[in-house]
Amino acid sequence: MATLGFTLASFKIFEIEGFSQRMEQIYANLRPRLVRLGDELAPELGRRLHLEFFPHVAKHARRTVNPPPETWTAFGPSPRGYKRYGYLALCISSVGVHARAVVKSEADHRPAMARELERRAGELARSLRGTKISRYEKWDFQRLPPGVAADEQFFAELCESLEKKTGGIDIGFGWSRSEALRLDRAELLDAFRELEPIYRVLRDAH
Repeated sequence: MATLGFTLASFKIFEIEGFSQRMEQIYANLRPRLVRLGDELAPELGRRLHLEFFPHVAKHARRTVNPPPETWTAFGPSPRGYKRYGYLALCISSVGVHARAVVKSEADHRPAMARELERRAGELARSLRGTKISRYEKWDFQRLPPGVAADEQFFAELCESLEKKTGGIDIGFGWSRSEALRLDRAELLDAFRELEPIYRVLRDAH
């Protein structure tokens, strides 16, 4: 079984107090693993979803006193960057590992994404068949956010978030520390496969 290679110590990095100390450990211990996972998973993700993905490891702002509560590898459609697009992300935090679909407030064409989600809400709800997806937009980083059924109301709320001036969306699946230690790559890729219909809508609207 090919796991992601994270250990209990990986999650405890986010419990380190102080920006400099935590960043040192993120760059020494997590970033190399995320770079490797990005390079290895992007081609496999592309084959499964029949799309092209480019991996980008998070670069955290250094002009802050707040240590980052999570870090990630993003899988986007461009080799130049990912924040201007909807993207998929493998994230790690103190509570576990997460597979997410994200649109940041700085992304291009957010109103078009909202319109396309609204237009295809019924189709998406039927394809996901009540799958429970967590929302991470206002996540407290203390526990995994609860899942909610991906029904038409769910997509209406996503549209509303995208239409806000500084809005975005951040949705997906999470595994606790103990689950993440056993999480294999096939299960992670299956989670991204579940998010594929939503990601395609966001991508097609760009």
